[in-house]
Amino acid sequence: MAKAHVNPTRMELTKLKKKLVTATRGHKLLKDKRDELMRQFLDLVRENKSLREKVEENIKKANKNFLLARAGMSDEVLNVALMAPRQEVFLETTTRNVMSVDIPVFEYKTKTPDTNDIYSYGFAFTSSDLDDAVKSLQEILPDMLRLAECEKACQLMASEIEKTRRRVNALEHIMIPEMKEKIKYIVMKLDENERSTQVRLMKVKDMMLEQTHKYKAKQG
Repeated sequence: MAKAHVNPTRMELTKLKKKLVTATRGHKLLKDKRDELMRQFLDLVRENKSLREKVEENIKKANKNFLLARAGMSDEVLNVALMAPRQEVFLETTTRNVMSVDIPVFEYKTKTPDTNDIYSYGFAFTSSDLDDAVKSLQEILPDMLRLAECEKACQLMASEIEKTRRRVNALEHIMIPEMKEKIKYIVMKLDENERSTQVRLMKVKDMMLEQTHKYKAKQG
């Protein structure tokens, strides 16, 4: 297959050798990139697992506190208490580049710096369980945002790892072997041509010597 699509000339041989050097260098760089992506991906997976367990556990605790608060308060009082929140949260999204992958970074800011503004109600007619539930949800927000970052980063990095793996395999098993095969074929053809040229030159030399001897014989 390689032989049918290559012109066996020295110019083509030089061009293919340069391409092979570039492809070999690119193959090494892509392998290094794949390995580093895998290392960082596994670190993120471990962090993601730990964060998910922590977030799920804290959400269970918050839900438990809400159930206790609902048991000790009427639905009307609970609804009124949570109807008009005083605090607001603003989410800012940026990205950071990790091995050519744009990883999302989430940051949040609150409307006011006062931590007590998370409570949108007075404490006279509400239970402490409701306070604990609201507080636990406020405390878990940073972990929830980091979990969202990790999960999205894992998806993006997994996709990039797959792309890089395909490129490495294409270079390693298709492009580089084809280039080597073409180079081998051109070298073989050039050697054949060189031997054929030498044989022709030797024949020409013998013919010239023979004609010289005949000419000398006639002259003698």
